Amino acid sequence: MMYDSEQTERRSNPVLRQRFVLVFEVLRPYFDASQQWAGQSQEHFAYRALKEHFPDMSSQDCFIAVATARRMVSSGTLPV
Repeated sequence: MMYDSEQTERRSNPVLRQRFVLVFEVLRPYFDASQQWAGQSQEHFAYRALKEHFPDMSSQDCFIAVATARRMVSSGTLPV
């Protein structure tokens, strides 16, 4: 697959993208390996924390944010 240097933006939620750096900082501790319980992440608490910090986020946006944060923490990348 070839990529154009001027590829169009495919993301359809620019508000979530702009907010994601703040969202990531809220979620990061819940996926930290040193915070696990018996080898399990605290993902269920991540959803609650996200709704407390950002009550206007939809359930779908929360799911997307948590899944993305989990993937980023496990790969060692940070949002830009």
